[in-house]
Amino acid sequence: MIKARPCAGDIAAGEALLKALSPFVWRKYMDFAALADIHAMKRQIHAYRGHGEIAVAGHNIKLGRGGIREIEFFVQTQQLIAGGRHPELRDLRTLTTLSALADGQWVGGLAQRELEAAYVFLRRAEHRLQMVADEQTHTLPAEDAELQKFARFLGYDSAQSFAEVLLLHLRNVQQHYSRLFEPMAEAPEATLQFPPDEDSRDTLDRLSAMGFRNPLEISGLVRGWLGGKYLALRSDFARAQFRLLVPSLIEHLARSENREQAVLAFDKFLAGLHAAGGARLISLLLQNPDLLALVALMLGTAPRLADILAHQPQVMDALIDPAFFGALPNADTLGNELARSLDQSISYEDMLDRLRLFGQEHMFLIGVRILSGTVSAEQAGEAFALLADVIIRALHRQIEHLFAQTHGRVVGQKMALLALGKLGGREMTASSDLDLILVYDFDDEHPESDGERPLYGAQYFARLTKRLVSALTSQTNYGALYHVDMRLRPSGRSGPVATKLDSFRDYQRTEAWTWEHMALTRARVVSASPGFGEAVEALIRSIIAQERDASTIAGDAYEMRMAIATEKGEADRWDLKYAAGGLTDIEFIAQYLQLVHAAAHPEILDPSTARVLERAARLGLLSAEDSEVLRPAVQLYQNLSQILRLCLSGGFDPKKTDPGLLRLLARAADVPDFQTLDAYVIETQARVRERFKILLGPGD
Repeated sequence: MIKARPCAGDIAAGEALLKALSPFVWRKYMDFAALADIHAMKRQIHAYRGHGEIAVAGHNIKLGRGGIREIEFFVQTQQLIAGGRHPELRDLRTLTTLSALADGQWVGGLAQRELEAAYVFLRRAEHRLQMVADEQTHTLPAEDAELQKFARFLGYDSAQSFAEVLLLHLRNVQQHYSRLFEPMAEAPEATLQFPPDEDSRDTLDRLSAMGFRNPLEISGLVRGWLGGKYLALRSDFARAQFRLLVPSLIEHLARSENREQAVLAFDKFLAGLHAAGGARLISLLLQNPDLLALVALMLGTAPRLADILAHQPQVMDALIDPAFFGALPNADTLGNELARSLDQSISYEDMLDRLRLFGQEHMFLIGVRILSGTVSAEQAGEAFALLADVIIRALHRQIEHLFAQTHGRVVGQKMALLALGKLGGREMTASSDLDLILVYDFDDEHPESDGERPLYGAQYFARLTKRLVSALTSQTNYGALYHVDMRLRPSGRSGPVATKLDSFRDYQRTEAWTWEHMALTRARVVSASPGFGEAVEALIRSIIAQERDASTIAGDAYEMRMAIATEKGEADRWDLKYAAGGLTDIEFIAQYLQLVHAAAHPEILDPSTARVLERAARLGLLSAEDSEVLRPAVQLYQNLSQILRLCLSGGFDPKKTDPGLLRLLARAADVPDFQTLDAYVIETQARVRERFKILLGPGD
């Protein structure tokens, strides 16, 4: 169906049929199992037609080895694998698609040039064959005399010169085709054997030599896997694929510092895989063995990521996308990708599922970059925030449109979604909540919406906000997107979930507490009606930039920090946010500096804690001594927090943590080992708390 197009009759009906079939052809996720099916089909053609070897005389240039069909299968396989994610690959023409594959780095330039040259040559030869025979044929003459005549007809001096060119093209095609398919055709020589009924003595000896303390237990686990112990391995195809994977898998797991624990982690991982996703993941790993090392790393150091992979194995697909190895995607790239997916939604529930799959996949990819050390903590925080921004904007548009279908619109309605906290500061981690406020406005003289089920202004926006929050937080088949915290709204958590602009302005200027203005320093507009976002941001800047008494703000901030310490505790140094001298201390200092100095120095304003400290130091509002303590501390805490939030779902206890994660943390802090890191954290927190007391603490 890749090449299908309506050519006669009711063209519109034909196009409608192809559109309906499109989700089945262009899968959401890369279908590596298709490689095995396609290659099996090709082997059957060879077996039936007898064209399994490259030849000249009597060779079928379409179905034989190195022929046209192998070029088409090469291209179409890549289309099946990646076309669901990359619409630019959904072309009917072989050469056009081959060029698109090269542009997207799915195939190398050499492969593209050689396959294109071979295709043109073989099609030309095919046309001449059919001109001679006056029938549809693809078989070269078997007799020397006829082959000589055909070679001359094709423009060659002799059959020999034609054969040299032909064989060059056939061998080039065969080589590229084999690189794509042949690893799946033949099993590598097994170094480990796991018979169903008993343990292999040679295998036990080999496992022992690899460093496993209890090879009998390991052998038993593997034999259970191969026996279909788990749902993902119940099908014959999945077990056959997995059997090919096992030797390499055990080799990679054996390289973990705690080998037995790594195998047990993989056992737990297999148990969590569902049938279809498990078979796909196994096929992907078999086709891309380099990814095995990554899976082994996740199992040993990042159980949170491993859990995501177990429940949503399709997130691994993007790791083989050539684009993954480039720069982090920008807002336009993410937005366009999400829009293409949402355009294919067939229902509201499908739209929510697509949002979750998109979010989970890109969170996973950012996590892999963190794990591999290819992005900094700052880059990761910005990437997580950008992803949330794109999702919120897309969902805001969708919900606003759907809501209007039932309730209509209010005259002059305007909305702005404000991000605060980690999202506002673009310092998100893998587990950050979304702190949101919705500010709206409308024509007071026409407060009722114009839909079939009209609502009055405040009620309209309150319900719309609740629907938006529900879309972000509700559990579907693919889980929830985010936890949303709207407690920072004016009037506290019991107040309205959405606030009219004039009420927001009045409250912030006359009633808001210092802590609310501190929170507002991290506010930024994520999604808004045209022109309204700028007005809201200007209002926020004017509120923050009011003249304030420095000692009053310092006292309020200090008092609030001590209250948080009483509620949350501050004794655990590895609670990097709330520990004495931790991240909250620094954030309060940055927020204090903005509230106190923004009136005279508006350029200090920024939602990012690190950038506020940098600007304050540059403006002379933060001493060199303070800057030398606080700025490196922010970087240290953010580096460590990204790793901890990515790898762990709960608290961090170094004594119960895999050594691989401890090494990862030490690497993130650029110190030789975890013991050094632990001492460094203690020292840093002591120095930060000292600065905090000097800057915000009560005087003697």
